[in-house]
Amino acid sequence: MSTDRPSSPAIRTARAADLEDVTRVLAEAFAEDPVMTAFVPAGPGRRERLALLFAALLRSGPLPAGTVDVAVDARGRILGAAVWEAPGGIAAHRTLAQAPTFLRALGVTGAIRAAGRLRDLDRARPGLAHWRLAEVGVGAAARGLGVGSALLDHGLARVDADGSAAYLESSTERNRALYRRNGFVELGILPGVTGARPAAMWRPAPMEALTP
Repeated sequence: MSTDRPSSPAIRTARAADLEDVTRVLAEAFAEDPVMTAFVPAGPGRRERLALLFAALLRSGPLPAGTVDVAVDARGRILGAAVWEAPGGIAAHRTLAQAPTFLRALGVTGAIRAAGRLRDLDRARPGLAHWRLAEVGVGAAARGLGVGSALLDHGLARVDADGSAAYLESSTERNRALYRRNGFVELGILPGVTGARPAAMWRPAPMEALTP
């Protein structure tokens, strides 16, 4: 009987050519996520609409900025992805450029509602400079293999090298436990997302964490 275990995934920066595979993995990973359900309710073609939404979010800044990490297996297949926003956020004109894709994913009413929810989430973010972990997701076939942890470790190493803090919103207790083990603390529950109770979480900058 073989005792071989799958090797640890390699982590690399996503390229433009990876967009379709990354959005497919994220749409699969977030299919049951309560926050994404609030943005993209159940209905015909929901998985495709989720993929469109992620495509718009990625093109609006993280993908061209080089802040999307992907975990790949030995054959180069994408197993999971982590989407980060660098300090300073995303330029408004990049988001506006993706308006047609946002509308295809959400419809007019859904896009207006989503814009309001995103504004509320942005207002809750700390005023200090920080990296934001927007999404981290793993495809169904690779869950339980440490892919998500590998992506998180890789991203946090970059954050620490930058001497920065990190911020995220987490919608499940299971994920919050992982983030707490990696130095995040909960700031509180964020209101305004129907059917979900996302928690804001903060990881201090390395020097900030050492300050008494």
